[in-house]
Amino acid sequence: MKIMIINPNSSAEMTAADGVAGRSVASPGTEVVAVTPEHAPASIESYYDEYLCVPGILNEIQKGDAAGDYDAYIIACYGDPGLHAARELTDKPVIGIAEASLYTACMLAARISIVTIIPRFKVCVEDMVAAYGLSHKVTVRTSPLYVLDVESAPVGSLESLREECRMAKSEDDAEAICLGCAGFADFADELEAELEIPVLDGVVCATKMAEAIVGMRRKTSKQKTYKYPEPKPFTGIVTDFGTLPADDRKRVAG
Repeated sequence: MKIMIINPNSSAEMTAADGVAGRSVASPGTEVVAVTPEHAPASIESYYDEYLCVPGILNEIQKGDAAGDYDAYIIACYGDPGLHAARELTDKPVIGIAEASLYTACMLAARISIVTIIPRFKVCVEDMVAAYGLSHKVTVRTSPLYVLDVESAPVGSLESLREECRMAKSEDDAEAICLGCAGFADFADELEAELEIPVLDGVVCATKMAEAIVGMRRKTSKQKTYKYPEPKPFTGIVTDFGTLPADDRKRVAG
């Protein structure tokens, strides 16, 4: 089994960390490859960033399917940007790290808190939680952290995250915590030991979920909603996205 983890931002350090997180729980025989898109923002902290990172994600999936040796894809950004579009592009399972961590948390706890990055990102995350139908059991708590703070000041980042996680448990009655940034992966085990409740990293959850779905030999439904994109011309900077691989065009036409 071969899984691609796509880090939608341009940080090579974060891409490497995503790969380490995925491989830390991957089963023997599972190959985890972490990639950085050619076109990507430095970090993803707003709707603007999310929308602009999506072409890079789709391009990596196109390349992966053209190579023909990937069994699943993981989008390693906690807003799950481009998730539905990615599922249209391939019949392989595509897992968002937020969705994976939330579904996992729902099997472990009744009340969940997401602890994420800067305050402006809160509504983005709340909207995503609502779309997953989980607003009734999930609260969102922000921190002063920017995505790249984890690289430049890891010790201080852990302290800020620790404080918000403690308040999530005491003030929000959280019985499990989802870390709302792929860059927080290294902190999950230490925080869980301190808080004595499940603390979930999305990359880890997504890796195990991808393995499970591939192991069940299931693929993304092409019945209606996630059918392959309709062939049509695109112009300007998205011209390349109007050209599907030849085998995909046949499936669209069929």
